[in-house]
Amino acid sequence: MAGKILIVDDEVHIKMLLEQTLEELEDDYGVEIFTASDGEEGLDLIRRVRPDLIFLDIMMPKMNGYEVCRTVMNDPELSSLKIILLTAKGQEVDRKQGLDMGAAMYLTKPFDPDEILKVAKDMLGLA
Repeated sequence: MAGKILIVDDEVHIKMLLEQTLEELEDDYGVEIFTASDGEEGLDLIRRVRPDLIFLDIMMPKMNGYEVCRTVMNDPELSSLKIILLTAKGQEVDRKQGLDMGAAMYLTKPFDPDEILKVAKDMLGLA
């Protein structure tokens, strides 16, 4: 099984950049990539698609990334999913809050596409 990645971000250009960055995993490993534009849509997709890896923005409309992360981690059927918080919020207090909620990693924007690709491969066991 190749795996599924979900990108949840309200900024169109960030979503596109992440998709382009992760496209190599689609081509080389058959990974499926899904996107959502806000927290509610992201949570709905998480429940329907069960992605193996989620890149989750924090500052979004309807439901922020912390709320999505908390909801996923408190659901026994979803709590094994790997969430990477990817955000412009670079303060240590924000990072700690995200990791305390159960996120696997906390990365800040702007991000290095090579690092995103490496992290995705590692998290999906493709490295």
